Amino acid sequence: MSQPQAVQSPERPRTRRIGTAIFAVLAAAVIGVASFFSIQSASGGTDVRGNLTLIAPAAAGGGWDTFQRELQQAMRTNGLVNNVQVVNVPGAGGTIGVGVLSQQPEANNLMVGGSGQITAQIQFDTPSRIQDITPVAKVLEEYDIVAVPADSPFESMDDVIAAWTQDPRGVAWTGGGSFDQLVMTDIALDAGIPVADTTYIPSDGGGEAIQALLNGTADVTAGGFADIYPQVESGRLRVLGVVAEERLSGTPEIEAIPTLVEQGIDVTITNWRALFAPPSATDEEIDQLQELVAETVATPEWQATVERNYWREAPLQDEEFGQYIQDETDRIATLFEEMGQ
Repeated sequence: MSQPQAVQSPERPRTRRIGTAIFAVLAAAVIGVASFFSIQSASGGTDVRGNLTLIAPAAAGGGWDTFQRELQQAMRTNGLVNNVQVVNVPGAGGTIGVGVLSQQPEANNLMVGGSGQITAQIQFDTPSRIQDITPVAKVLEEYDIVAVPADSPFESMDDVIAAWTQDPRGVAWTGGGSFDQLVMTDIALDAGIPVADTTYIPSDGGGEAIQALLNGTADVTAGGFADIYPQVESGRLRVLGVVAEERLSGTPEIEAIPTLVEQGIDVTITNWRALFAPPSATDEEIDQLQELVAETVATPEWQATVERNYWREAPLQDEEFGQYIQDETDRIATLFEEMGQ
């Protein structure tokens, strides 16, 4: 695969920018009101240990929301913060939440984010970008797995690549979001298959992608482990590989899943989760937030959450994390260029 280069996104309609700005103003008001009442009820004022607002840049029930509510529970159970609340700020692939966080004057606002927001800001050329906020710590990674229906003729990734190479449009892929399409794109590039000639059927979440497989609409999926693997355990789907640098730990069945790299496919892109603070946060406040995050992820409650959701801890912070964000932005931009978007 060629060295990633940042690309210029095509100009987007002005109305989209106006709509995004209005949404950001409204969402900021929601955060402001929620923070006001939280501060009133907290004895610790606005310091991160006395009062903390966890921003989930998506609706309730999704991956970002789950992350923040599990973080909240671990903090509460272990008394790490006097008062901690979760506020949902959905919209524009998580970039509305970025815009809201960038306007907060206090450091005691912590948003979860990651590759999904980078994907959205490139795909939609959003005015709010992850580079506008302050990275605190990368916490974990979620991995995609490649799966097919249990009765599929594809027994391995070699089978998929062989059929796909022969007929790029004839092997239909699906996934639950833009990130899953990036995974498919990366696999196609590595296999030398023209991305413009492939067939990708977008689905609204992992459940819809699974149905597309089961009803024959799609042949292969690249989807989140937590969404797809239960269907493998039930016998409805067959897993062909995990998109990770090394095999995952867990049950013998999970540990037996080969990586794509093992199968000669150099694709390791991950759906990572990290925490971000407002740009107003000082170095001292960032240090305090990093200490709080470290204490939280070391709790038994959080460790159980990681295991339950098939997550993998992948800590990173400071200069290394900043460089990681830039590298991921460049890589995702290149994949979108290949997709013609």
